[in-house]
Amino acid sequence: MEATATAAPELGDLTAAELLGAARREEAASRRAEANLLAVAYEWAVAHPADEDGWNAATFHHPLGDEPISGDGTPLVAEFCIPELGAALGVSTDAAKKLIGQAIEMVHRLPRVWKRVQSGLVPVWRAKQVAEATIHCDPALTPEAMAWIDAQVAPFLEKIGRAQMERIVAQAIELYGLAAQEQPLDADNDGRFVHIHTPVGPFAGAMRIEAEVSNADGHDLAQALAAGAAALKAGGSTASLDVRRSMALGELARQQTSLDLVGADADPEQDSAEAAARKARRVDLHLHFTAEVQPDGTTGINPIGLLENGQKLALLSQVRSWVRGTHTEVRILPVIDLNEQITTNRYEPTERLRRQVLLRDRTCVFPWCTRPARSCDLDHVEPFDHDAGGEGRPQPGPTGTDNLAALCRSHHRLKTHTGWRLTSPASGVFEWTSPHGQRFRRDQHGTHDLTRRPDGEPPPVTAPVVPPPRVATPNAAPTA
Repeated sequence: MEATATAAPELGDLTAAELLGAARREEAASRRAEANLLAVAYEWAVAHPADEDGWNAATFHHPLGDEPISGDGTPLVAEFCIPELGAALGVSTDAAKKLIGQAIEMVHRLPRVWKRVQSGLVPVWRAKQVAEATIHCDPALTPEAMAWIDAQVAPFLEKIGRAQMERIVAQAIELYGLAAQEQPLDADNDGRFVHIHTPVGPFAGAMRIEAEVSNADGHDLAQALAAGAAALKAGGSTASLDVRRSMALGELARQQTSLDLVGADADPEQDSAEAAARKARRVDLHLHFTAEVQPDGTTGINPIGLLENGQKLALLSQVRSWVRGTHTEVRILPVIDLNEQITTNRYEPTERLRRQVLLRDRTCVFPWCTRPARSCDLDHVEPFDHDAGGEGRPQPGPTGTDNLAALCRSHHRLKTHTGWRLTSPASGVFEWTSPHGQRFRRDQHGTHDLTRRPDGEPPPVTAPVVPPPRVATPNAAPTA
């Protein structure tokens, strides 16, 4: 008898009931896969413990100090093991830290939650939400408080929301006497705040501001915004009141040029630098627009550029509206040709070379890293030999366009002190090999995974190694 293979039906051929069944199966498989990935992250952490003194332990780095990736009493994880897991998952190092920290928190401080997650019956994102709330709780939660939270949350994990989780943590703090002594109402920490929320996504064109101020400040601000909105309307603006109030708030910020916070008793002969610090505040917005050859053969500016602050896209039309403001100063920096090879005999790059590399790379060039290049170090791909010139030898690691890479401090240290290897087959193209043999390419198109798949098949074909030529890129920096 001849066997005949039957292909699986296309989704378009399924009935409504069959589609619902397929949806349930895929959702269950996705939930199981997420639980398995969390377990893999935990085992990766177990396989890479930090040293006994904890000097190489992974932390989140903040301007005010380092923050652990999991709660009190949990095992510490070696810092340099995390980037390789993140690279394998196609996420940033910080995202991998968060995943590992959440897994450790569940295993060691939320065992009931961990058990339910590993059953595959509850969404993993809800368990991560619980872990985040307990990891970053201030004050730190004791083992007794954690056991109480675990018992309260685990049975209802699939129903716990963010607000309810915050109430449970607050109850645990009160129940176990962890709350700090209340401060007088006139103390510095009386509840006032201003939060400026960074927008998410490259196309976000607005920011949300949330604040709680004193009654006097609130009334003054309300009157100032009302007056500003009225002035805009009198000037011909047809925008709604809310939009005009928003515009007036921006004008208040730009017009604030001489706020004196020192007082009448200040020394009139104070240092000139201190006096200058109280003068006009200036915010630099670095904008990059690329000149391109148009279909008719002329050269024009691409209408979509990059707002470097936050790595957002910006439209030329938006920039035109910004520069119409009376308090906006526009500085056009010299055009940088990204295809030009710039070199210097010195170890430190020239300012022009530095700007060229920053414009070319835009972010740290480690796989999946998104830290802006302007805050990164410039690293020699092939190390610079400080003795080569004095000994009459050719320089193996010249300071030039094709041998420099923007690396954030964390990944700069990773390249210097671990088994990660970096090569640059072409200017702006960087190929990384991890200690376990994973391979990645980072270029102007992003990160590409060059590691062979588990089934032995080669990775999918991606962008060419050598990037296509690009014309000169102007760097505009409007300042308000």
